[in-house]
Amino acid sequence: MIARVTYELLRPVPLGGLTVAAEVIRPGRRVQLLEGSIRDGDGTEVVRARALQVHVADAGAPPTPNFPPPPGPEHGTEVEPPFNPQQSPTFAPEAIEIRFISGRFGGGPATAWFRLRVPLVDGEAPTALQRLAAAGDFGNGISAVLSWEEHLFINPDLTLYIDRPPQGEWICLDARTIIAARGVGIAESTIYDQGGRVGRAVQALLVAPR
Repeated sequence: MIARVTYELLRPVPLGGLTVAAEVIRPGRRVQLLEGSIRDGDGTEVVRARALQVHVADAGAPPTPNFPPPPGPEHGTEVEPPFNPQQSPTFAPEAIEIRFISGRFGGGPATAWFRLRVPLVDGEAPTALQRLAAAGDFGNGISAVLSWEEHLFINPDLTLYIDRPPQGEWICLDARTIIAARGVGIAESTIYDQGGRVGRAVQALLVAPR
């Protein structure tokens, strides 16, 4: 199974035709290293990803007790992101639903559930990893500690560590953003499905005044 994926978000991804390529760059019986790339219509690379795929086996020891999930999405409040003043087509809220359990946009640490409204690829049911990755990039967004109007806090990367494939259509992030004095910011999220913890997401942040 995929145990870790790191996405390098190189440039804004346009609304238009994209080319996706993937390959195994280090084969192995127990561990494989995979690499993928997305290019725009001009051939410019906009996203690069690397993933570790590990052999699944009986560890011979009892698993760590699972961490129970936060209250379910039925207890949350649906909120639309405040960071799209032009109302242009964006991934949120057009493609994904967000329900806050605690916190709010721009209010610091927050917990929220996410559900895809539509398939990522038309006519194909999203995989468990696709649902997790679609939500995993929102940790920075929901736990921001600075004003959107006065600051930039852009994540040029995303790393997902995956304990197990999530079940069901809802993914929850319990997120926190940390900004060091004269340093970079970090957004850290624990990821849950409705059965418990499924992994962790980490984002490095470029933080600067607008």
